[in-house]
Amino acid sequence: MFKELLLIIVGSALVNNYVLSKFLGICPFLGVSRKVETASGMGVAVIFVITLASAIASLIYDGILVAFHLEYLQTIVFILVIAALVQFVEMVLKKMMRPLYNALGVYLPLITTNCAVLGAALLNVQKGYGFVESVVNGIGISVGFCISIILMASVRERIESNDVPKSFRGSPIVLVTAGLMAIAFFGFSGLI
Repeated sequence: MFKELLLIIVGSALVNNYVLSKFLGICPFLGVSRKVETASGMGVAVIFVITLASAIASLIYDGILVAFHLEYLQTIVFILVIAALVQFVEMVLKKMMRPLYNALGVYLPLITTNCAVLGAALLNVQKGYGFVESVVNGIGISVGFCISIILMASVRERIESNDVPKSFRGSPIVLVTAGLMAIAFFGFSGLI
């Protein structure tokens, strides 16, 4: 059992990284990755939301939707769960970590519509994961998101001090960097 859980977490964090191989969650990945501090805060918020969303969605799906044959409502129910969790995270950050709340700005509420969060919940159901596997997969997906956004932020900070040709400044160099990171993460495909 431990070996299977380890394969799930490594597979979802590195091999099938949602941002760099499935291209889910690109909006916050590109928008919040200007500074490492902000990217780290977003990564931690996403870890919290995806892990809890995976756990709660698994419980609701197995305990309510399947029991009452309402599986067709899974997308709506999962979106409501995610929205509630993001509101909770937003309230906590606003109360306890005001600078991080201000730095994340509009991207914090966008976690609600972050397709990586919804994709994690839906993928857990699609793969038939139970509660433990769903939580482990959620942790792996969110840690992979956190790794990729922090790596992108650190690269972008270094790019700021480099001499980049005028035609590549701004979005073009960021997209080239994201593409190169995706190619680098493709190298992890031999792990599993």
